[in-house]
Amino acid sequence: MALRAGVPDAALRWALIAGERQLAAAAALRLGQTAQALELIAPLPHTARRAVLLARAHALEGQTELSWAEQARQQARSEGDASALVAAVTLLGELQLAQPYAALRTLAEGLKVAELVGGAADAHLLAVLAYAQRLVGGSGSTAKAERTAHKALERSMPRSPARIWALLALGRLAEAQAEREAGQLGAAWWPCSS
Repeated sequence: MALRAGVPDAALRWALIAGERQLAAAAALRLGQTAQALELIAPLPHTARRAVLLARAHALEGQTELSWAEQARQQARSEGDASALVAAVTLLGELQLAQPYAALRTLAEGLKVAELVGGAADAHLLAVLAYAQRLVGGSGSTAKAERTAHKALERSMPRSPARIWALLALGRLAEAQAEREAGQLGAAWWPCSS
């Protein structure tokens, strides 16, 4: 609950006490504490969810090659883990933003997954999608980006990466920065260099 509420330091403390290594790793990643996250991830079972955490840790450390995220996507596909697959394609989409059309194609897979499982599209995925749509440019893409970003904002939790990406897609940089600081997100979560 603390992680969903955007209080990763509390989530990390609780998870360590409770022995919840996967949650602790996710909280450490939010805080930008990649070394601690990698230590927590190392003994986890080799599942798709572990692969996604590992890929996110490497991305936060500035490793922009796609291999970690690609591996997480492949493992999530083979395990049939829809949540891990959405997280993996979202990360891949972030890493591909220098080529926005490639990012759009990757993120479309996450939308298909939501359709197949009969659920709503993930807020983080929608927010990165909106950012990619904005990068494509043109009046049609800009209007589409705004609609997608507003949908992501409605679904995102306060102080979350999803909320930050959605605000950036809407060009609301000061609000995005305030959300990042309030959510204790490590500096590497700030995507403006993309």
